Amino acid sequence: QVQLVESGGGLVQTGDSLRLSCAVFGRTFSNDAMMWFRQVPGKEREFVAGITWRGTITDYADSVKGRFIISRDNAKSTAYLQMSSLKPEDAAVYYCGIRSQPFTIYVRDPRQIDYWGQGTQVTVSS
Repeated sequence: QVQLVESGGGLVQTGDSLRLSCAVFGRTFSNDAMMWFRQVPGKEREFVAGITWRGTITDYADSVKGRFIISRDNAKSTAYLQMSSLKPEDAAVYYCGIRSQPFTIYVRDPRQIDYWGQGTQVTVSS
C-alpha cells in the first residue's frame, strides 16, 4: 500500500523559513519523481515544485522561485521542501504527490498525480 506522509507545517511569521517533509512508503522511492502542490479553500490545487527521481532536475512555480528549494534523500525515502522568505500568500495546505508510473518526469497538473499525502497546513502571519 502506497502511503505519503507530510510533516513540518505550522504557523510562522512573514519572512520566516519552514521545511516540509514527505515520507513515502510502499514504493521504490528512488524511481519516482516527486512533486509538491498547495491549495487554499475555494481554489484549485496548484503546482509548487517538482524534482526528478535522480534529483538532478528541479522545477518551480514562478511564485516560489528563488525562495523554495525541493530536494530528496533517496536513502530515507523522503522529499523535502525548504521554504524561505515566506509570505502571507504562501499560506495553504501543502501536499506531496507522485505518479503511479515510475521513471516519469515531474508534472505540474495535479490531475496527473495518482498518490497524495494527507497535507500539512502552513500559515503565515503578516
